[in-house]
Amino acid sequence: MVDLETATLGLHVAAGTIALLAGLGAMVTRKGGRRHRRAGRVYVASMAVVVGTVLPLFALDPSQLRAFLVLAGTFSGYLAFSGYRALSRGRPADGAERVDWLAVVLVAAACLALGGWGLARLLGGDFFGTVLLVFGGVGLSMGIADARSFRTSGEDGRENGESGREWLVNHLTRMVAAYIATVTAVSVVNLTLVNRVVSWLWPTVVGTLLILYWQAKYADTGPLAGYVGD
Repeated sequence: MVDLETATLGLHVAAGTIALLAGLGAMVTRKGGRRHRRAGRVYVASMAVVVGTVLPLFALDPSQLRAFLVLAGTFSGYLAFSGYRALSRGRPADGAERVDWLAVVLVAAACLALGGWGLARLLGGDFFGTVLLVFGGVGLSMGIADARSFRTSGEDGRENGESGREWLVNHLTRMVAAYIATVTAVSVVNLTLVNRVVSWLWPTVVGTLLILYWQAKYADTGPLAGYVGD
């Protein structure tokens, strides 16, 4: 008979695999099309399962690796959630709700822990702590930026200062960033023969190029706006 930990781990791995495939499908299909929306929904749902299963896995085996997976899962889960919510908040009368604030608090706490863990390792002479510190800092700054944005939301429900297709850019940026975090977690766990820094950072390099491309394609404002035509 399969024990609880094995079953939970199997569900976690299966959901992560589906998330990887669905995320890739959403990126290569036409933005806003039926296939894109369907793949996006599957990706967000799969990420919810990934985050939901990593917590009991850590409770069953509170190892350092699983502690990292909890923090990384919270980070990537928040990015996917906020990317999905950007669609709702881009519509009239749909501003930030309690669930958005709760997500901000959770990601801020997780990224503070991730950054603190990185700082402790760095002070202990482990240069790899720099990577953890950077990831934690990025997530924390994103959560703080979202909280400020929620506080200054306009009466029409759209984020203050956000106009035209900026909500779409925000959606794409968050979803790709979530996918980067997901691929990073898979890379760190499985590419054990690769240099640790490389296994952590190669998804960020590739994903950042995609983010810059879509910002150039869809943004109405900013230094990259208009560089890529529709």
